[in-house]
Amino acid sequence: MALRIETFDNARGGNTLYKALTHPYAAGPGRALVAALAVQPPTAIVDPLGAAEGFAEILGLADIEIAGIYVQDVARLGKQVLGRRAIPIDRLVDSGARSVLVAAFDADRLIGQLQPYLPARVQVLSLDAMRIPEERLTNRRTYLDPLNFATNFALFRDSGALHTRLVTVNYWAGYGAAEVACWLTLFDGDGEVIAEWCEPTGAGLGALTIDSREVRHRFDLGDFAGQLFIHVVGAAGHDVVKYALDTYSEADSALSCTHDANAWPSERYAGLPAPAPGERVILWLQNSHAAQIPAGAVGFNRMGDEHVVTLDEPIGPFATRAVDVAELLAGVAWPAQIELRAGKHMVRPRYEIIEGSRQRIAHVNVERSDLKPNPELPELGKLLGKGYLLPAPILPRGEWQSVVLPTPMALSQAELPIAAIVYDAAGHEVGRHALGRLPRNHATALPLDEIAGALGDGYGHVELVYDFADGGEGDGWLHALFRYRHRQSGHAAETSFGAHVFNTLMVYRDEPQSYSGRPPGLSTRLFLRLGEAPYDTLCHLIYPASRPWRPDSATEIILYDGTGAEIARTGLAIPCSGSRLLRYHGLFDEAARERAGSGAYAIIRDPTCRLFGYHGLIGRDGAFSFDHMFGF
Repeated sequence: MALRIETFDNARGGNTLYKALTHPYAAGPGRALVAALAVQPPTAIVDPLGAAEGFAEILGLADIEIAGIYVQDVARLGKQVLGRRAIPIDRLVDSGARSVLVAAFDADRLIGQLQPYLPARVQVLSLDAMRIPEERLTNRRTYLDPLNFATNFALFRDSGALHTRLVTVNYWAGYGAAEVACWLTLFDGDGEVIAEWCEPTGAGLGALTIDSREVRHRFDLGDFAGQLFIHVVGAAGHDVVKYALDTYSEADSALSCTHDANAWPSERYAGLPAPAPGERVILWLQNSHAAQIPAGAVGFNRMGDEHVVTLDEPIGPFATRAVDVAELLAGVAWPAQIELRAGKHMVRPRYEIIEGSRQRIAHVNVERSDLKPNPELPELGKLLGKGYLLPAPILPRGEWQSVVLPTPMALSQAELPIAAIVYDAAGHEVGRHALGRLPRNHATALPLDEIAGALGDGYGHVELVYDFADGGEGDGWLHALFRYRHRQSGHAAETSFGAHVFNTLMVYRDEPQSYSGRPPGLSTRLFLRLGEAPYDTLCHLIYPASRPWRPDSATEIILYDGTGAEIARTGLAIPCSGSRLLRYHGLFDEAARERAGSGAYAIIRDPTCRLFGYHGLIGRDGAFSFDHMFGF
């Protein structure tokens, strides 16, 4: 049962109206607006921009007597809105309404124009009644400016043994932002607000660290497992809130990292691994809205199997529910995958794997419903070489095991015709394996040891690419899960991502992607959060290229303190199709690290090519975390 509201469109991006309607601080005023309509029935709804159905989905109009739906656009006349045929707006005077809801923000001008057409003695209300506080707006003149809703959620919890740390940087300063502040709201597992505060980040490239232990002490909280809502005020250039999220324990039995939650709820998510023997897979479902998720609205199925098992209990507004997937899908085991039918009720969920005394966190990915197989892909190699490719590290084989699990990530993907290519650190191809035309319901995890023997005990990277030698079809939305295990300790980590076209002057659709401006994106700016004692930081930088590009990168790694002041920098050259495995303690000497102090971070910068990076923390007794980095 999916919400009938547009959250994200890949052609146009995110829907700011959705964020305005679902903002936690719009929930109370929104309910008051509905209550005011109920007091003075019936209500005529003026729907100039198509917001009425989204408003009804989130805040509910079931108890409101509706006199009619009125629109301005001739093309919408006669179409169904809330189960009623849309009527010309100039007939509003004949509606018999005692209340009029103008389903729009910044509605004063339209309300003024409506005056000759209003019924006598009618109350006129608009969505402006549910505006969030002015101090939380970046652009107070235009309410639906995307920069007013630079928001996101994070799984955030703390107990006696388990803690969470969110780290980001004021990257908006690089786009011209002046003062930036971060409003934070912490919900407990029941969806109740247990803390609210504001963190200023200043005008520079300062870091922002939110540690659950400090929050717990500051607000005198007990154990909690809920979600943190993040709202950035003063943003420029980027309305996406990105962060790195660490889960850790004093004993390092839990040490894992993941990244931002992708602020746009999807109808489905995929890439959820089924449990291996000895594992429990817990999916953290976190309601992103002020409306309850009804029983039966969230479902699970094995990937490629249309038999859906639903969660037969509701999840309250902004509440969190931990679901053991084996209790719903008994007998489904690794390397099978699970599809989540989330119905647009939540941003990208995290999952937790508990294996003995160890536990780790990762995330599922958005499964797209708009893609179709692209018949151009098999011929694309003539112009773009490898074309779409998905790079991931092979960690030093003497110490770690590396495994790849291709994951269907679009409803139309009936098969995945792919191959894995292994490169050593110098950029030489040393192994290749054709996986064939994997069916949607495949259960094929490839241990990279089988094709990476030429690396010895060393490291390199793998690239997943399309392989149409035996036919098949693809759409460019190639994804996979990469799982790493420390051979001696058994500690594991995993991450997932999708393919792109890298480092070619030729452009295909929106590839190679660019964070600013039109493609091709041929530069790098990656954020590297740095662990503090007792942790070191791991960073694996890969220089992937769809076609041969510059022989070597011109990469700089710049160390900053927590205020954004530059402390030191170092350079390195990565061969094309090669990689470098780095550690913070090896990049910068002790004196530089001491000057950087607590809250330090690094930026990976390269104006000559686009690198792809992975990062993690190195703990005690073989504990480590690993995830891909974010850029801006």
